[in-house]
Amino acid sequence: MILVGQYDSPFVRRVAVALQIYGFDYEHRPWSVFGDAEAIAILNPLRRVPTLVTDDGEALVESACILDWLDELAGPRALIAASGLERRAALKVCALASGLTDKAVSLVYERVVHERATELWVQRCQAQIAGVLDALEADRATRGPWWFGTNITHADIMVACTLRFLREAHQDLFDAALWPALAAHVEACEALPHFEAVVQPFSVSPPKA
Repeated sequence: MILVGQYDSPFVRRVAVALQIYGFDYEHRPWSVFGDAEAIAILNPLRRVPTLVTDDGEALVESACILDWLDELAGPRALIAASGLERRAALKVCALASGLTDKAVSLVYERVVHERATELWVQRCQAQIAGVLDALEADRATRGPWWFGTNITHADIMVACTLRFLREAHQDLFDAALWPALAAHVEACEALPHFEAVVQPFSVSPPKA
């Protein structure tokens, strides 16, 4: 397998953490969506990461779809319930964290790529981010060692990857005092060897003209 994308992307990192936990061998190509767009386009016409190339040459796109395939390979070791209420609840947590990441990325583009700050758009993104953090905090505060029991799941991984990105890309948007359960959650995840093995500080450079 080949995982394409840099680990400072929460979406790439969530896939990488799952690969680490599952123990699947893979090659990592830390290509940038800006600097390596043409190379990525050969595999993924969206020119987005993560892209995962399987051993038989198929290119899988979008983290949720990639993880669905990895879960199939993992079988009973899958990092999510196979069906039922717990699966739907975990997917909801993943979807909320994924949506939060999209908004955080939008704010990065607004600041760095577009070189502007449209006040109404910024306020809307910030409100969406805070709303999701409130919802995730309320849910996580009622849970045990991990979100859905005693074992880590995709929900735990997605939230942790999202929060690391948010704290690095927008330091003023995450206050541990306001969301203590989430702060504790991300610290617990980041201390795990599977997370430590696939970490990259966030940085962004605008595309060259």
